[in-house]
Amino acid sequence: MYSQAKVIAGGLAHIPVVIAVFYFILTTFNKRALKFVEESKTKKPESKVVEPKKVEVSKAESSNVEPPKTEAPKTEEPKVVKKKHADVPVNIYRPKTPYEGTVIENYSLLKEGAIGRVNHITFDLKDSDPFLNYVEGQSIGILPAGEDSNGKPHKLRLYSIASTRHGDNFNGNTVSLCVRQLQYEKDGETINGVCSTYLCDIKPGDKVKITGPVGKEMLLPDEEDANIVMLATGTGIAPMRAYLRRMFEATEKEKNNWNFKGKAWLFMGAPKSANLLYEEDLQRYLVDYPDNFKYTKAISREQQNTKGGRMYIQDRVLESANELFNMIEDEKTHIYLCGLKGMEPGIDEAMTKAAEEKGLNWSELRPQLKKAGRWHVETY
Repeated sequence: MYSQAKVIAGGLAHIPVVIAVFYFILTTFNKRALKFVEESKTKKPESKVVEPKKVEVSKAESSNVEPPKTEAPKTEEPKVVKKKHADVPVNIYRPKTPYEGTVIENYSLLKEGAIGRVNHITFDLKDSDPFLNYVEGQSIGILPAGEDSNGKPHKLRLYSIASTRHGDNFNGNTVSLCVRQLQYEKDGETINGVCSTYLCDIKPGDKVKITGPVGKEMLLPDEEDANIVMLATGTGIAPMRAYLRRMFEATEKEKNNWNFKGKAWLFMGAPKSANLLYEEDLQRYLVDYPDNFKYTKAISREQQNTKGGRMYIQDRVLESANELFNMIEDEKTHIYLCGLKGMEPGIDEAMTKAAEEKGLNWSELRPQLKKAGRWHVETY
């Protein structure tokens, strides 16, 4: 028989075993608990994967309710206003360091019986270094030879460029202007404009001081399917000629890899038919591109408006109010206005009346068009 002491000693001897078993059980339990926690952590992202899908669905639903608020401000304005301007050359040549270009040709644009004097003048740029490159819608400055009455050099005059960036010869090394000789009466004497007369009188081979190019207001949009409405009087057709050549001359289209698919509508104002400029080209575009080009003339001394008065460009705008504002309501339409500053009030009044017929407020619409980069004005 075991003594009490032996029993106690035997029991004490098993204590380490019991502790070891207990420790084993506790350790196993802790490992499983930790494993469970880790598995729970790895499973949490799976529950989050579903959440983005729910968010995407809710965005889609909200865009279906109010699509204009989410799309229009983010796409239209940056495309038209900001995208193009960074690549536009400006002030390659300045008044203190002009480029002396050689006159290539200088000829009259008017037909017999016309009023005044308007010439097409082309300059050679191939020797410019740095090269005087430009884009459609820009202007160059001309420093006329000679001095003023105070013995100082004549001041710079700006003229809208009438050629595309590739020039009239498509070689990319010329620039052309459309210049009307300024004449006015003062104290019974006819005064001729200094720079305009100088330009109309220069001959092939003459050297002329040129600055620029300048201007970002009259640039064309990049989109091939844009609609272009042009309102011009007199030599205000200069930038419009450049636009139309870019759109419709086959060689231009090949060089630019740009195929105009929109609609171009030119409103042209002139005192007489003989004063219409570049008419042969415009008529050719009408024949070759009847679906893309529309040409509306306002000849003040030969046509009458609905009230029996002289026909001006603003009268033509009123006549075409419905079609014109259908185009303007299209976000792809741009309006270009170029010519004498005096044409602006008449155009503004006509636009106001035309807008009213469509239930629109022109005083509110015009700033919106300007902000969106769709209303372009260059008057002088």
